[in-house]
Amino acid sequence: MPLDGCPRCGYPFEREAGYFLMPIFAVNYGVGALLGLVIYLVLDFVLHLPIWLVLTLTIIPIPLFNIWFARHSKALFLAFDLFFDPHHGDDNGGDRKSGSPTAPKQPDLAPVTKP
Repeated sequence: MPLDGCPRCGYPFEREAGYFLMPIFAVNYGVGALLGLVIYLVLDFVLHLPIWLVLTLTIIPIPLFNIWFARHSKALFLAFDLFFDPHHGDDNGGDRKSGSPTAPKQPDLAPVTKP
């Protein structure tokens, strides 16, 4: 289960619907495919194993790796998104000159009373 926000700065991790399709389909699948390609090349060209053993030893680790790497691919995608499009504060105490990212302003959840 991913975290709701950064424990250090409070930056929220929740995004709009469909935001995490890119890390799941591109980052997770891409890294898994690259891992499978490296395993295949090593087993086939370096160790010269039979093709049935090469395919078995290549195909089995990929889904296990993708299940393990899913959370990390989301965190990696969030890090790239924050790096290339940082959230700068303007009216909530953030410093626009330094360019340091700040946590978004928390909504006031106090009950509204009528005068």
